[in-house]
Amino acid sequence: MANILVLNGPNLNLLGSREQEIYGRATLAEIEADLVARAAAAGHRLACFQSNAEHALVERVQAARADGTAFILINPAAFT
Repeated sequence: MANILVLNGPNLNLLGSREQEIYGRATLAEIEADLVARAAAAGHRLACFQSNAEHALVERVQAARADGTAFILINPAAFT
């Protein structure tokens, strides 16, 4: 079993409420819940973190070194 961390960058907290014709109607919470369920079905643990602040994302990456995280997936969103 692997511990997986999904990081979501700026503006992804607005999914489901802004420009639905472009980004869809699913909220970030709904997407994250689906990912958690899929990971669990595959025998893994998945944690999610979203921030609009670059420093908070960097701090979470650094914290992952000590919390058993095996893999990090990142959607940098507005940082790109």
